[in-house]
Amino acid sequence: MTITDDNIIIQQALDGEQQGYTLIVKKYEQMVFTLALRVVKDREEAHEVAQDAFLKAFRYLQNFRGECKFSTWLYRIVYTTALNHIRTKKPETLSLEEEEKGGQLLDFTNDNGLFMVEINEQKQQIQAAIAELPPDYATIITLFYLFEQKISEICITMDMNESNAKTKLSRARVRLREIMEKNYADLKTFI
Repeated sequence: MTITDDNIIIQQALDGEQQGYTLIVKKYEQMVFTLALRVVKDREEAHEVAQDAFLKAFRYLQNFRGECKFSTWLYRIVYTTALNHIRTKKPETLSLEEEEKGGQLLDFTNDNGLFMVEINEQKQQIQAAIAELPPDYATIITLFYLFEQKISEICITMDMNESNAKTKLSRARVRLREIMEKNYADLKTFI
């Protein structure tokens, strides 16, 4: 969908049409969750932050003036909600027993299946390396590379000036490279 499509969907939502809200959630739910996860680093909490962010977005939708892309406006809400969640979060308590995660069944019967396994492993390692970054570094890497936001959009989302955003992105790349070289030496060529 384009910005125009977003404007149509937003207008539907503002007019009280349930379909407008549903389309906004469907279009942005994965991106909102991913950004929340980058900041809070816990899947359950990321779901909670994503829900809170959507509620805030819908509550203040009439305040969206279109001065930036809707996604940038929404990501700003998600980022702020996630940071507030971290600040108000109670200290973690760890249980003595943790559930083991089940594996995913993959087709190893042909070369394509093995190739897909390698790609999935690389993606998981890259995601794990990003998860080791501080929240602001993980966020800026995610916004720039995964969501393909421009520096100007990142500035709005993370409430910083262009110089700070470029510096933070550069430092995040360096830190990510260090993590990859230390823990995932076979993937360092991807950075």
